Amino acid sequence: MTDIAVRVDNLGKRYRIGARREGDQLLLREVISNLAATPFTKLTGVARRFWTRHTTGARPVAPDPNGLWAIRHVSFEVPRGQIIGIIGPNGAGKSTLLKILSRITEPTEGRAEIKGRVGSLLEVGTGFHPELTGRENVYLSGALLGMRKAEMDRKLDEIIAFAEVEKFAETPVKHYSSGMYVRLAFAVAAHLEPDILIVDEVLAVGDVTFQRKCLDKMEDAGQHGRTVLFVTHNMQTVSRLCGRAILVSRGAVQEDGPAAQVAGRYLLSSIRTPQIATWEDLRTAPGNEIVRLRSVRVRDESGHTIDFLDIRRPLGIEMVYDVLEDGHVLIPAYHLYNESGTYVFPTHDVDQSWRGRSRPRGRFTSVAWVPGNFFAEGVFLVSATISTHRPYRNHFTYRNVVAFHVRDTLDGDSARGDWDGHLAGVVRPLLTWTTTPGP
Repeated sequence: MTDIAVRVDNLGKRYRIGARREGDQLLLREVISNLAATPFTKLTGVARRFWTRHTTGARPVAPDPNGLWAIRHVSFEVPRGQIIGIIGPNGAGKSTLLKILSRITEPTEGRAEIKGRVGSLLEVGTGFHPELTGRENVYLSGALLGMRKAEMDRKLDEIIAFAEVEKFAETPVKHYSSGMYVRLAFAVAAHLEPDILIVDEVLAVGDVTFQRKCLDKMEDAGQHGRTVLFVTHNMQTVSRLCGRAILVSRGAVQEDGPAAQVAGRYLLSSIRTPQIATWEDLRTAPGNEIVRLRSVRVRDESGHTIDFLDIRRPLGIEMVYDVLEDGHVLIPAYHLYNESGTYVFPTHDVDQSWRGRSRPRGRFTSVAWVPGNFFAEGVFLVSATISTHRPYRNHFTYRNVVAFHVRDTLDGDSARGDWDGHLAGVVRPLLTWTTTPGP
C-alpha cells in the first residue's frame, strides 16, 4: 500500500465575519511569540509533541449566518515523496488550505492527517519572533520541529549561508528587509529536513537567483523522499517541478491530475483567450480602409477548430480577411508567445503564388501550418497582423487573439521518448538520432 504523507477528507473552513470573539483560538504566530522566552529544553519537548505527527479535525462550530466558507468539501491524498503544485486564482482558498495543513488554523469541518514533521513558509511575518536575531530564530524554528540542539548546531552555518545573511545573523529580524526575511525563512524550512515542506507564494518576494535556489532545493527534497506542497501562480514552475497539480477555485478542488495538463487548462481559462475570434460587423473589425480582419482560429488537418493539441499533430493558424482596396501587396503574419511571455517565433506569408503580387478586392484565407513534434507542451498565444512592406505600413495588429494548449504524450513516440519527468524549453522538435559503435 502507498505510504500516504497527507490525507485530506472533506475539509472545510468557515471564517467568522467580524472581530475575534472571546475564547477564539490563538494563531500559531501568537503562540510562538508567547513561547519565545521559554527555556530551550522545555520548548523542544512541547514542540516535538506538537509537530511530529498530527491529525487536524474540526471542532463543533455553532451556525453562523454571516460566515464565509473559504474552502469546503476538499479531499485528496498525497503519497510520500510527491511534489504537488496547488494553483488557482486569488481568493480561491489555497492559502487557507495550507494554513490548515500547517496547523495555523483549524478546520470547521472534515479532517487533515499529516504524517511526519512539517516545515512551512506561508507569509512574510509569520514563524519568526521580530525581537530575536536571525540565529536565535533558527534555533526557535528547530525547536518547534522537535529537533535537538545538537542537530541545530550542525545545520546553523548551512542555513545562514543559503539565506545569504551571514553579516546579519546576530541582528534582530525586525530590521531585515522582506527579501532577507524570506531567504532566512525558506532556508530554515527547507534545511531542517522536514518530512513535509509547505510553501506559499511568498517566494515571489525573493529575487530571480534566490527563487531558482529555492526551486532546486524543493526538487532535491522530493528526490530524497520528502513531500512538498506549494502554492504558485507560475505555471512554468508547476510544469518544471511537479508531476501533479491540484486546481483550487471557489473553495473547492476543480481538477487534480498531471501538472502540465492541469496548468494548461487553468491558463487557458484564466487568460480568457479563445481558440477562435470572429468579427461579424466589418465596421468594428480590426483594420482600415484597405483590409479588415474577419476571423482567426486554430485548426487541425480536418478543418476542426481546436484548443487542445497532441504534440505529435500539425496545427494550422488560420486568418480570414477582406481586402477592400486593390493595388496593395499584403503580408499576413503571426507572432507566437508562450504563457510566460517568451517570444517563440514569428512567421509571415511566403506563399510564392502571392509573393510581390497585389491582392484584388475580396475575401482571403491564409493558413500557416506548424508541423507536429515542434512545440513543447504548454499554452501558446497568437498575435495576428497584416502589413505592407514597401513602404512599410501596418494595417492592424491584434495581440493574443487566439490561444491553444499543446499536450505531450507519454507513450514514447514524441521527443520525450521514455523520459517521464519535466522537459524545459519552448520548442520540442523530434530530431533524428543515429548511434554507431566506436572502433
